[in-house]
Amino acid sequence: MKKRFVLVITFSILFSCNKSNKSNDNNALDEKFNKYKDGFVIALWEINPGWASSVGYHKLDSILVIPDAAADKKQLDFANAQLDSLKQYDIEDLSDNNKTDYHMIKNQLQSTIFNVKELKSSQWDPSGYNVCGAFAEILNGNYDSLEIRLHAFNAKMNNIPAYYETAKKNIKNPTVEHTELAIGQNLGGSSVFDADLNTALEKSKLTSAEKKQIQDKAKVSVKAINDYANWLKNLSNKTPRSFRLGADLYAKKFNFDIQSGYSTDEIYKIALDHKKDLHDKMFALANKLWAKYKGNTPKPTDKLDVIKQVIDQISLKHTTPEKFQSEIEKQIPELTAYVKKKDLLYIDPSKPLVVRKEPAYMAGVAGASISAPGPYDKNANTYYNVGSMSGWTAENSESYLREYNDYILQILNIHEAIPGHYTQLVYSNQSPSIIKSIFGNGAMVEGWAVYAEKMMLESGYKNSDEMWLMYYKWNLRATCNTILDISVHTKNMSKEAALDLLIKEAFQQQAEAEGKWKRVTLSQVQLCSYFTGYTEIYNLREEFKKKEGQNFDLKKFHEKFLSFGSAPVKYIRELMLTKD
Repeated sequence: MKKRFVLVITFSILFSCNKSNKSNDNNALDEKFNKYKDGFVIALWEINPGWASSVGYHKLDSILVIPDAAADKKQLDFANAQLDSLKQYDIEDLSDNNKTDYHMIKNQLQSTIFNVKELKSSQWDPSGYNVCGAFAEILNGNYDSLEIRLHAFNAKMNNIPAYYETAKKNIKNPTVEHTELAIGQNLGGSSVFDADLNTALEKSKLTSAEKKQIQDKAKVSVKAINDYANWLKNLSNKTPRSFRLGADLYAKKFNFDIQSGYSTDEIYKIALDHKKDLHDKMFALANKLWAKYKGNTPKPTDKLDVIKQVIDQISLKHTTPEKFQSEIEKQIPELTAYVKKKDLLYIDPSKPLVVRKEPAYMAGVAGASISAPGPYDKNANTYYNVGSMSGWTAENSESYLREYNDYILQILNIHEAIPGHYTQLVYSNQSPSIIKSIFGNGAMVEGWAVYAEKMMLESGYKNSDEMWLMYYKWNLRATCNTILDISVHTKNMSKEAALDLLIKEAFQQQAEAEGKWKRVTLSQVQLCSYFTGYTEIYNLREEFKKKEGQNFDLKKFHEKFLSFGSAPVKYIRELMLTKD
């Protein structure tokens, strides 16, 4: 008996030593991988200086890459070399956080190869060529003195003529839709080199000679931009490429961009089922509200018609075009106060959020968006970009405002600002992993914003039948985004069928539906990110609640979830559900 006991103790000591050695080996591997990541990121910025600037790494602001074949070769060589480097790491021996980073780096590199070799949007999407945004960010930044930023602006302009000449050579058979977008955004954005630049120069301490040199070069830049736009206007293209991506390319892009646990076919079916469930819930509420809004008017036999008529009445309560932006500005502190009162998650008061009119170089795709600073520029402003209705007809403005009525405008602000995009992206920048910040997963980012909407209402925010009915309408929008995008790009859905889906089944106003059709012709897969990410996050929360039981704490769940940065939800799920 004594002898057996000694054997057990000996085995335990050996096991403990082996475990200790393995732990030491793992720590060493993680340290090695962390050093690899540091070098990887710096090398990434050297071939992507524009991307670097957008995340707050400003050492390369003065460089504008000419998008020629040599640049493509650099991208492919870099991706293949880095994929080879990853092979030296056994992913199973890395820490949980580094496993996630490994997956995200590998996905990014493979996505780069796919984009260059298969997607080839540089040949058919002229809107991909636009320098205005990058130059605007230099002027709007506060990361360095104005004079230093203007010197970078000046040097960066050197390559603008060659940039647009190369763009002309790259474009083969562009889509009509992307061509029109490119013309509008470039012409609109050229004001960066005119009024915006002159305002900055007036504030600067540069010499008169320096100012003149910059202004002269800016005129050359504006000419190059205008020449590109005019070239596109006069482009003879009898057989333009369809904007539809096709099932094969779409499935591949979905896998790279969304990184979901679901395939396109699976999420499409889930979205269809969810649409039906929402219709049932909406009918129950509309039926209840009928007398309040329709009086003794006979109810239609069609359930969707009942929902529509009640929604149409509620939607009449909205702000004006002139007050649209100020109404958004007013609601931000109200949302912040509510989140604090309910203790839903911590919101850092030191990170500024600025509501602004949407810049011209961004116009034409979405009506509202967030521009967040990158991980290198964490204290810079986050901008809530609000689309303008200037120049719209009264009919179009009214249609738009009915869509963003007093109820839905609040949900929009939850989505875009608090506790949606603005809040999540602040957390993302605080993540210890820069990989999770710079390779932010769109489905996680958009999914969180959609999840935040329901979470706020579940917590009691503005609780009423009207608010819930409008929330379901808004959630139906995210659901139908997925149905629309997959149907248009892989199932040849017509514009007529698309508008029918959006107006009759998603209860959207004509202007909103037309805008969404335009958007689906200009983007691919991104519209799936909302519902896919939301579904995965909500399911994770419910699974976590079941796991934690009475110990479940909503605030702790939110802060834990957000602490992983903008990683794909499927990887966050693995980390959060891993047993201690």
